[in-house]
Amino acid sequence: MKYLSVCSGIEAASVAWEPLGWEPVAFSEIEAFPSAVLAHHFPHVPNLGDMTKHETWNIKPGSIDLLVGGTPCQSFSVAGLRKGLHDPRGGLMLCFVEIAQRLRPRWVVWENVPGVLSSNGGRDFGALLGSLADLGYGWAYRVLDAQYVRTHRHPRAVPQRRRRVFVVGCAGDWRRAAEVLFEEQRLRGPAGEVGTEGHGASCTTTSRTDERDHDGIRFAVSAYSVYPCSGQGADLKAIEVDVASGISSGTLADITDRGIRVVLSPVHDESCAMDEDCLCDAGDVPSTVRRLTVREVERLQAFPDDWTRIPWRGRPASDCPDGPRYRALGNSMAVNCMEWIGQRIADVEARR
Repeated sequence: MKYLSVCSGIEAASVAWEPLGWEPVAFSEIEAFPSAVLAHHFPHVPNLGDMTKHETWNIKPGSIDLLVGGTPCQSFSVAGLRKGLHDPRGGLMLCFVEIAQRLRPRWVVWENVPGVLSSNGGRDFGALLGSLADLGYGWAYRVLDAQYVRTHRHPRAVPQRRRRVFVVGCAGDWRRAAEVLFEEQRLRGPAGEVGTEGHGASCTTTSRTDERDHDGIRFAVSAYSVYPCSGQGADLKAIEVDVASGISSGTLADITDRGIRVVLSPVHDESCAMDEDCLCDAGDVPSTVRRLTVREVERLQAFPDDWTRIPWRGRPASDCPDGPRYRALGNSMAVNCMEWIGQRIADVEARR
């Protein structure tokens, strides 16, 4: 399977799909730091830059099997101004469709925040689905929460609440797209569980049946943003967020297979590594909520440790600054969700 990734970021798709043997033909990313991450990990894959200039790209129609991208979410997010397609960033959603029209891949995969479903009364999202249908794609969409998406490499999913809309389009019958996003029992389930339309299927609910791990043990994890930053004691309040909304602090389950320890912990010396056994005596030290480390955020997004720790602006990888790493990770897709979608596309392809 050959694919083109646009709005590539730090390439959650490629990390997820590498075990499938899929080949990235090219990336499209304009931000400096994510572009440097791509060059570091994929030196032989060209970064074509601005996706609005796709007509100049040296990629022939029919040369890719799949187009994937998560166009900017700021114009659709309920936390933003919600200008939708009137925002140039929101308009990149239709640029994604233009690329599909020109290159004609068999599959398309698109991701965004749940706010896109209600943006402009649903008309913006309808424009995407209608445009795909006009191109002959059958589609399905579903809201997936990363904390419940289990895969072979991530049997316990990831410890963060991260709900995102995923659209899968397949040239021809929408049923093949629906096979990717919906389990067989859902497709055959009670009326109304999966809505069907002229060209596709949809579901915006997240199953709660996956709250327990394979041993039947419940583990629930929340991330919190604490404000105001200068407050103390009773002046501090916490609101639940996900990685993209704020990476200022958090609580983590003790996921022993990933080495992540509880963030609500005694204050240790800054040199202590929270993912290693700490030998400090925490007996009388007061507890606090600390900032997530970059490595923890990489794990929250299911990336390999130090994926974003690269040489940057003349500095060695060991001195890579945290700021751009946090930003790039917060804007990324969750790897486990992309792995789940990729494997299911591969399964459908195998039945062709």
